Amino acid sequence: MRIHRNDPAAIRELLTTPGTWAVVGLSGNTDRTAYQIALYLQRELGMRLVPIHPSAATVHGAPGYPSLADVPDGTVVTVVDCFVNSTRVGAVVDAAIAERDRLGIEAVWMQLGVVDEAAADRAEAAGLTVVMDTCPKIEYPRLARAAARTRG
Repeated sequence: MRIHRNDPAAIRELLTTPGTWAVVGLSGNTDRTAYQIALYLQRELGMRLVPIHPSAATVHGAPGYPSLADVPDGTVVTVVDCFVNSTRVGAVVDAAIAERDRLGIEAVWMQLGVVDEAAADRAEAAGLTVVMDTCPKIEYPRLARAAARTRG
């Protein structure tokens, strides 16, 4: 097993290309980080959301589903964003792999503190882009600063 390295070009592409992010672990609990980051993805980056949580709540105006397998056919999910514990993320990655063709999944994003090298290897072997142990709200401003430096 190799140590996963995030590809800055892949991060740039995922954060600057409009798409739909299935946010696993997103509920209506406003105190949770997933709630705040999903709102950032939607409002600041213009992403569409698909909340994935056992409660299947509607969050930020988007209807939720208990699992990726429950997302209706015809829904395109660009990124599966994982707000689950590292010990549970492997199962989410396996679900993303299983639903990849049906939903059009292109990438798995494991949030800050979520690390599973074996799951990253499985996702990459299945043709998915993997970003691990970081957050869009950290990475997007970093992209903006880098772009400003190159212009400046």
